[in-house]
Amino acid sequence: MKDKKSFIFIAGPCVIESEDIVKKTAVFLKELTSKYELDFIFKASFDKANRTSIKSFRGPGIERGLKILARIKDELKIKILTDIHTPAQAEKVAEVVDVIQIPAFLCRQTDLILATARTGKIINIKKGQFIAPQDMKYIWEKIESVGRRRVFLTERGTFFGYHNLVVDFRSFAIMARLGFPVIFDVTHSLQLPAAGAGISGGEKEFALPLARAAVAFGVDGLFCEIHPQPEKALSDSATSLDFAQTEELLKDVFSLLSLKS
Repeated sequence: MKDKKSFIFIAGPCVIESEDIVKKTAVFLKELTSKYELDFIFKASFDKANRTSIKSFRGPGIERGLKILARIKDELKIKILTDIHTPAQAEKVAEVVDVIQIPAFLCRQTDLILATARTGKIINIKKGQFIAPQDMKYIWEKIESVGRRRVFLTERGTFFGYHNLVVDFRSFAIMARLGFPVIFDVTHSLQLPAAGAGISGGEKEFALPLARAAVAFGVDGLFCEIHPQPEKALSDSATSLDFAQTEELLKDVFSLLSLKS
């Protein structure tokens, strides 16, 4: 296990709903992670292109979304992560962010992966809910074909029948063999995909115990969706954590990391 300062915490709202919500969340997370001296990366999506229903909120789009993220980055002096869905978005997004994320549903899209790798940015690859952890090596081989890049590998649960995900903790150890930081996506792993009549449900009550277990197991970081008022969130409201829950989670993480150091 790395020391506390190198433990990665990727967090923020699922999607950019407004600049006010993004900034409020980023300010809170910067102050909280500074207290615990964690390696904080703020995340938010400008477009949620993989939503189940056509009626679901997707975000402000790439132009407005990147402007908001750029202002937050400049004002707060924090690192930024966002996801892309098409190869054409890679270069434009790379001008603003520090980490580009490959969404789980798109983790095998070769052209998307190659375009992202060519930017030279850190890449966070979400392991698809449908692939084995051993198969993440093939995604790395695609990246390596255009040059070695810094990569995070993120576990976000595996389909277990319909409308359910499970987390196999062996996945952390298997992916770690590739030599890259392994991140546990706490909140997405608690989703019940499309279980809520066109939107995902979730079991947020298991966030803290699963996060504690993953840190004890030895993951290199956590990924969490945070919102000032999750019940009003326009995406992933069932699994997003509020500020108090986030503070409780990081307090526990810090305690576990202190015991392991």
